[in-house]
Amino acid sequence: MKEKQLNIESQNQLLQKELEKQKSIEKERERISHDMHDDLGAGISALKLQAEFLKQKAQDDDLQSDIDELLKTSEEMNLSMREMLWSLNSENDTLGSFTDYAIRYTENFLKKTKIKPWFESMDIISETPVSTELRRNMFLCLKEAVNNAYKHSQADTLRLSFSQKENRFLMEISDDGIGIDKEKPAGNGLRNMNRRMEELGGGCETLSSGKGTHIIFKTTI
Repeated sequence: MKEKQLNIESQNQLLQKELEKQKSIEKERERISHDMHDDLGAGISALKLQAEFLKQKAQDDDLQSDIDELLKTSEEMNLSMREMLWSLNSENDTLGSFTDYAIRYTENFLKKTKIKPWFESMDIISETPVSTELRRNMFLCLKEAVNNAYKHSQADTLRLSFSQKENRFLMEISDDGIGIDKEKPAGNGLRNMNRRMEELGGGCETLSSGKGTHIIFKTTI
């Protein structure tokens, strides 16, 4: 009995240390997130404001074009920073947060293109906890797939759907474009998506024909 009690106490101590470690990691993530928001965010805003001021004064067309490129770069930096802040925030470690952010990103990305997005969620339990690693890798897969559809598919519509069955989560991205040329070797984008899903212990399946491309991301949550 004494030996058993010692084992239980030892396990409790290990568990307590692990909890303290996790709290420390979360606290550090929050600190980095706040620093990025306060320092980088302010810097990017100042850069954008200065560029807009210079554009008003510029008379030369070439100079105005260069300033437009600077403004475009600052906006891309601001978007990347917001994505990093979202990935660092532990409050977003839920399935609902991921699906909501994925939909917002896809809407914003496609709103200036001819591709019309459609969204669908089936049996998603929003409060389901997910790891930061899963959120980050799934989001990068989404970015790659949506960007590929925009650049190569010649599609009119793109459908993004999510489904959950107990501890299984599926994200599916389909378009009605020209499909993938099977005679060409797989590009870095497809290889990266497969690698990221393998790191999560999941999988990535790509189905393509002349009627479009359908990519299925599967993982355990």
